[in-house]
Amino acid sequence: MTLRRSTSLGAGKPRRAKPAVAATVGLAVCTLVACGGGGKTQKAATPCPTTGKQVTFPLLDKSKTYTVDVWTNLGSFDIRLDVADSPCTTSSFAALVRKRFFDGTRFHRIVPGFVIQGGDPTATGQGGPGYSVQDVPPSDSRYTKGIVAMAKTAAEPSGTSGSQFFVVTARDAGLPPEYAILGVVTRGLRVVERIGRLGNPVNERPTRQVVVQHMVVTP
Repeated sequence: MTLRRSTSLGAGKPRRAKPAVAATVGLAVCTLVACGGGGKTQKAATPCPTTGKQVTFPLLDKSKTYTVDVWTNLGSFDIRLDVADSPCTTSSFAALVRKRFFDGTRFHRIVPGFVIQGGDPTATGQGGPGYSVQDVPPSDSRYTKGIVAMAKTAAEPSGTSGSQFFVVTARDAGLPPEYAILGVVTRGLRVVERIGRLGNPVNERPTRQVVVQHMVVTP
């Protein structure tokens, strides 16, 4: 799956997502390939329809703040989930984290000055969990530094997501509002920036192996 670079910058910022500074908080034509710890969640089965394998997962509570802690072999960073704008995307992601789906996966695509992309268990850019969900992002979404969103193929509808995600390392990636907003980096942006420098700008492959050792969702 792919994420297209755009020459336009878009308008506005994702709701509740601010450019990363300390603990707060973005490709010319190219595509981002796309195909959770515990935490108290609502017990009802998810009303989120899935494409592909039919699965259910608990919805995260919109009244709570959820953080995904990402440990890599080069350091750790935190992602605050945007449950309000992306209830299905964040709940699916959290469910995969709880199943340790991401543990041992790699950042298979690193484009210096643009994004780092992971979440593919095959590290080929073609893998995923076998299903997808959809949360159409707000029309004023902007993908600025520290924003975390879900990758998808060009043929898939806006807001489609499986397991592949990308973290923006550009000041503003200039992407259209087609990629479901997972959240924003609130700690460890320097780690993300360090990883972002470890890519070959020609083939977009990592110049050093970057492994996700473990992820956990809190609370």
